[in-house]
Amino acid sequence: MAHESTAAGYAAPAIAADAPVLELDRASVLRGERLILEALSLRVAAGEHTAILGANGSGKSTLVKLVTRQLYPLARDDGQPSVRVFGRERWHVAELRSLLGIVSPALQLDYTTDTPLEVFDAVVSGFYAARGLGPGHRPTPAMRERAHAALAQMGIAHLIGRDMATLSTGEARRVLIARALVHRPRALLLDEPSAGLDLATRRHFLESLRTLARGGTTLLLVTHHIEEIVPEIGRVLLLLEGKALRHGDKAQVLTDDALSDAFGMRVRVGRDGDYYSAVPA
Repeated sequence: MAHESTAAGYAAPAIAADAPVLELDRASVLRGERLILEALSLRVAAGEHTAILGANGSGKSTLVKLVTRQLYPLARDDGQPSVRVFGRERWHVAELRSLLGIVSPALQLDYTTDTPLEVFDAVVSGFYAARGLGPGHRPTPAMRERAHAALAQMGIAHLIGRDMATLSTGEARRVLIARALVHRPRALLLDEPSAGLDLATRRHFLESLRTLARGGTTLLLVTHHIEEIVPEIGRVLLLLEGKALRHGDKAQVLTDDALSDAFGMRVRVGRDGDYYSAVPA
């Protein structure tokens, strides 16, 4: 497999510059006798910030696991792959992590419980796909420089020296983004990233996502809160029972009728500047 060198002294997978971040072509996932995702198609080009929106049980978590290669789709009758990430059907997970950063509340639990873990070690150990630095891990000066830069980029360099378990939810979430950023990934997959954040912390956190989007990192936001869809996200996939209810331009998808269908109740959509909101009608 061809690789490209990086300043940090490790090899990252070589992919075409114009490779789509994600391609789903009639992807289906079966659990027991039930289709959790059914013939779902989606294409996300580089720089095409996209939100995946739906109620609990709509298939969002299954879709995340497809992208992160924790689940695999049903084989298609024609033998063609139904899921490609950065143009490839198969990945070693460690390779994929260098191109696609992942942030979620579930991942955060792994870094804030059990064995104590210092903030800088949590970030620089991202180069090894490990939780902290082990005896065989010797970060190069370039790796340490990138870790410091990622922490500074997220505005949390002052947290160095703190234990992850002592951080607020918002601080820990930004540390995880810094950990993902050490690779300078092409995209970030954000699974319910504002869960557990209060109103003020959520707004500060979303502003940091906006900065990343404007800096060239493609955002894939998975959520059931339309308030989290930052202005830079222009496209939305609305899921219902494992199927695409609507997909396209944000303004055309985030409508009263579409969200009412998706959430099973009458919903009224509003706007506050470039942000959308929804309340029961």
